[in-house]
Amino acid sequence: MPSEPRDPVTYVVTDIEVDGPWPGANSMRSFASVAVTADGTRHGEFEAVLEPLPGAAPHPDTYAWFQTQGDAWAACTTDPRPVTEVLDDFVAWVRGLPGPCMFAAHPLGFDGGWIDYYLRRFTPYGVTQGPYEEDVLFEARGGLCVRSYAAAVTGRPVSEVSPASLPAEWFGDVPHTHRAIDDARGYANLLVSLVARRCQED
Repeated sequence: MPSEPRDPVTYVVTDIEVDGPWPGANSMRSFASVAVTADGTRHGEFEAVLEPLPGAAPHPDTYAWFQTQGDAWAACTTDPRPVTEVLDDFVAWVRGLPGPCMFAAHPLGFDGGWIDYYLRRFTPYGVTQGPYEEDVLFEARGGLCVRSYAAAVTGRPVSEVSPASLPAEWFGDVPHTHRAIDDARGYANLLVSLVARRCQED
């Protein structure tokens, strides 16, 4: 019986914490990424707290929500670093991963949009780069929405897919704390669990 074809992609599974809904008017305060292949091999982690954008301010509703989330606000605001420094380090980290690399997030539309905004504003790169761009950060173009993938694998509506609605063991029993590195680790575990589940069903 033929073996399952090897997936060569390194997925950069990323979670962000932001102080409002709009990139630019609000700021991304922290993000973290876990580099993982579909077979579960880890290739490192990246975590950073960023300084707020010039002229930006937290949205009152988002700030109020953070106050209900334990230590999450402290985790995403303590010891921030300059944005350009963080993004330069992130680009270098991704460049050092075994390629091809693909950005992944849960959901891609939100987290990916913020990371793309920051990359486009402060570096020559983006999350998704067109065929006219020869120098790309993520060679596996596009991006993977882990939430949509979970819906496809489980057969559930996308609107019903969340950390609360899926088995905790699929997340490696990593609590969803709204601390970026915790959530990125959980989503990386989820991606590997979903791949394994899909392969079992084939």
